[in-house]
Order: sequence, then C-alpha cells, then structure tokens
Amino acid sequence: MGSLLTYSGLTTKVRAMKSRLLTESQYRELAEFDTVSGAVDYLKKFPAYKPFLSGKDGTSLHRGKIEELLLQSKYDDFSKIYRFSGLSQRKFLDLYFMHYEIAKLKRCLRGVIANRPLEIDFSLFQEFFDRHSSLNLLKLSSSEDLNKFISNLEGSPYYDIMARLNRQENTSLFDYESNLDMLYFKTMWKAKNSGLKKREQDSLAKCFGNRLDMLNIQWIYRCIQYYHMTSSEIYALLIPVQNRIKPEQLYALANAEHTDEFFHILQHTYYGNLNPVKDGSFLDPETLARQVLNRIHKLTEQRDPYSIATVNSYLYFKELEIEHIIHIIESIRYGLEPAQILSAVMKIT
Repeated sequence: MGSLLTYSGLTTKVRAMKSRLLTESQYRELAEFDTVSGAVDYLKKFPAYKPFLSGKDGTSLHRGKIEELLLQSKYDDFSKIYRFSGLSQRKFLDLYFMHYEIAKLKRCLRGVIANRPLEIDFSLFQEFFDRHSSLNLLKLSSSEDLNKFISNLEGSPYYDIMARLNRQENTSLFDYESNLDMLYFKTMWKAKNSGLKKREQDSLAKCFGNRLDMLNIQWIYRCIQYYHMTSSEIYALLIPVQNRIKPEQLYALANAEHTDEFFHILQHTYYGNLNPVKDGSFLDPETLARQVLNRIHKLTEQRDPYSIATVNSYLYFKELEIEHIIHIIESIRYGLEPAQILSAVMKIT
C-alpha cells in the first residue's frame, strides 16, 4: 500500500506521458515523408513536440536545430516528472540527470577537439540545467581550447578525471568519452540503492546491470573490430561491474583475437541465448544491446508499476524515441526509401 500511495500520482502522470510516445504505425507514417519539412509538420501534431516545433519551417532546419528542439521535449518531460516526484524519487532523478550532463559534455568536447563550432545552441538549455546542474553550458560550449574547457569544469564531479586525462600523453576523444561513461555508471551503480525500497533496488539493478554488461560487450567488440587493441588495453577500458556475464567470460571476450572468436565466446554467455544465429550470422552487439535493454525496461515496469521502475523506463523510451526521430529525419534528408529507413533505424521490416 505504501508504494501505491507514494507513486499513484506520479505513475498516473508518467502513464499519460507514455501514451503519447510514437507507435510503430506512426513511425511508419513519419518514414513515408520524402521531405524534412513534411516530417517536421507531421511531428507538430503530437503534444510532446508541438510546443517546440510550432512556427518552425522545416525547410530551413538543419540537423542540429531539429535535435535541439526535440531535446527540449525530453527535458520538459524530465521537469514534469521531477515536479510530481517526492524526495526519494528526486534523489534518483538528480543522479539520473548526470546522464544528460555527460551527453552535453561529450557534445562540447567534440567541438573543442575538432575546433569547429557547435550546431546546437546551448543557451536554450541553460535555464533547465540551472535548476539541476552546476555546469555552465554557455562557458563550456564557447571554450576556445581543451585546457579552457577543462578549466570551466572546475568544481564539478568531472573536473578531476578530465584534468588527469589531459595530463596524459596521446589521450584521444574515445578516452575522454569512455571515462565519462564509466564515471556515470559507477556512480549510478553505487547509488542505485539510496533511499529506495528493495523491489525498486532490484529493478534498477536489472536495468543498469544489463546496460553495464552490454556496454562492456560493445566496447570489446569495437576495440577488436576497429582499433585492434591488445587485451590488456581493452580490459583497462571496461566498467568493473558484471551483472549477467561472468568475469572469466568478460576476460575471454577481451582476449578474443578476432570477431569470429568474439561471437563464439559470446554465444556461451547469458546474452548468447538472446542472440540467435540467423543464416550463420549473429546480431551485431549494438542491435543486441538495444533488444536486451528494451526488454528489461518493459519487464521491470510491468512487474513493479508503482515504483521508480516506471520513471526509469519512461525516460529510457523517451530518449530512444528522440534518437529514432532524428535518425529518420536525417535518412529522409539523404533520400532513403521508407523501407530502408525502417529497417536501418527501427529494425522494422
């Protein structure tokens, strides 16, 4: 009864927001447009996007502008959930917000390292970040070089790790980004039990545990396939938390000499049972990760609807929806056929 009373109002709010997420048939309709302006006009029909797209001419919107408008919808949803939340839920959301911070840090970092202006106007998000974050997005996005960027992080949880990496030789963008990801997931894993009931802790452990496993699997695959790194270099990058995958299996994956051996080892793990062989080939790790994470977020919400699992699930699927919309619109811009778009972006045939 305690959970029902604590979460009844919040769950009702989140369910109403969830009902407005795009359906598969609506994704199909979106992919049918042959112009970006047509796709943008279509999105104006939806309450989640209308306030941010209304009055905007799709013919003049570049990718960065569309992305910043859609991100406003995501942050607006977060704010609504935050307002309906109690103290324990807000503690979780404050930690979850770190995910948004790191996404923005990565975006700024890529611009600084590449010495090119950002496509996104960060001033649009500053008010939202002021309520939840100590980061000054305007200062970070206008940093003239990497040293200044890191200096502008002073006082934040990210300063020490970024400064340490900057003092090392030959630090790459991949090093900065992977260390930021590792910081986030280590922080969430340690704090996932804070102020939450046992069932909620178990739900979050399943979601974040599977996500940690899949990130490690994806990183190992990329390191073998694209970077040809040694096993010791790969192992140093991994998040030191295992959920459904055993430490010895992770070690064996990191020691695989090529991708065929990688998939052979993966097939004998928990996740191998979720990666069926079709025509002699396996799902690529990114597709497998998406399927695993979609499944676990749905299951945890269904099993414990009056809990933080409902909030965590909604935020995950909202973010996924925006990723899909951005990729679909870009695919339309480049002239892909609807069937190609749905197959590549949505894995819909």
